[in-house]
Amino acid sequence: MDSPTPTVAGDVKRHRLSTRLWHWANALLLYTLFASGLGIFNAHPRLYWGQYGANLDHAWLTLARFPGWITLPGHYSLALSRHWHLAAAPLFAFALLAYMLWSLANRHIARDLAFRRGELAPRHVWQDIKNHARLRFPTGQAALRYNVLQKASYIGVIFVALPLVILTGLTMSPGMNAAWPWLLDLFGGRQSARSIHFITAFALVAFFLVHILMVVLAGPLNEVRSMITGRYRVPEDRP
Repeated sequence: MDSPTPTVAGDVKRHRLSTRLWHWANALLLYTLFASGLGIFNAHPRLYWGQYGANLDHAWLTLARFPGWITLPGHYSLALSRHWHLAAAPLFAFALLAYMLWSLANRHIARDLAFRRGELAPRHVWQDIKNHARLRFPTGQAALRYNVLQKASYIGVIFVALPLVILTGLTMSPGMNAAWPWLLDLFGGRQSARSIHFITAFALVAFFLVHILMVVLAGPLNEVRSMITGRYRVPEDRP
């Protein structure tokens, strides 16, 4: 949401072109990274903490291989999965960096995502939680602003989860270990970075599923149209 015209009814301009382009590019790249990452994980479906981990070491998590249909390239091929993953990863990282810098420059973050006075008060947060639990979506002027739960989730994804999945991915690269050895110290070893990478990736999938559910419940045609064309029809105020 990028500071639409302050009205309470009718269509408004809700999302800038930069936001819409990043949103759809991010969705495609995250799908590619997740599906190919599962293909890579299938080569050794065990997770460890620390610097080292192999078949005879104690794993904190052991899983069966993920089915081929949910992976890229659709069947077990470590080489092709790595190819897809390494092709999408730099595009994803630079797209995120460009979006963050652009959002700082056009004040999207300060204007739309920064918490306002009183928003983090326990009473206000609890009211937002109850509204979400009851599926009471904002209408009128309130529909043009992010609520506190949306702000917290978007800030957490953009500034914590996405950078974390990028940095832990870099930590697993032997070349990056030589160039930036401090990454190994930061995450406690390559196997710890692999575990954090795995956990963060599934946390992003959970966020995606909740996001899709909220879009469906709030009115998918209006929500998707706003992310394609930028135009959003403001829900009328409740009586």
